[in-house]
Amino acid sequence: MSLVLASASPRRRDLLESLGLSFQVCSAAGDGPVVSNEPGPRVLGHACFKARQVAAAQPKSWVLAADTLVYGGGDFFPKPTDARHAEAMLERLVALQQHEVWTGSCLISPDGEEFPRMDCAQVAFSTIGAEDLANYLQGSEWADKAGAYAIQGWVGQYATLLQGEFGTVVGLSETAVLALFTKAGLPSDAFRR
Repeated sequence: MSLVLASASPRRRDLLESLGLSFQVCSAAGDGPVVSNEPGPRVLGHACFKARQVAAAQPKSWVLAADTLVYGGGDFFPKPTDARHAEAMLERLVALQQHEVWTGSCLISPDGEEFPRMDCAQVAFSTIGAEDLANYLQGSEWADKAGAYAIQGWVGQYATLLQGEFGTVVGLSETAVLALFTKAGLPSDAFRR
């Protein structure tokens, strides 16, 4: 029995390693179609699309996929296209004072049964000084991250988790992974190294 992580995210890989799981990585190509304008169904749609795509290529394996998005003030905050876009997003997130981070996850069994889950966390930002923000944008930490930040990174000093799990904001929580395994009827040591 083998597990495939359908994500290139180093944060998700680190989580599975911290759980002592043995797995392979096979990234999905893209998020798939937008299935909803509501954050929960949208992020779940992306996670299930990724899982299905990799499961089709790895039919004898269990496949785990996840997707994370940032939502606030009626808007989605995707991965920024450049530093200017990242700056605009962070300024808006600070102005909103609080926003939601959604992580959808989907586990697919070798026989194609899907086990979906979505989690939401609420995050508040305090003001980021102009000089600090400019220094942050000169680096690359903002790149390839929904909302242009990682709560476990430099911006974390300005972020407060109001509700939900830290792992949900990072991109996948231990609680979510273990709950998916339980839902699928997998023993706790199913993929242990």
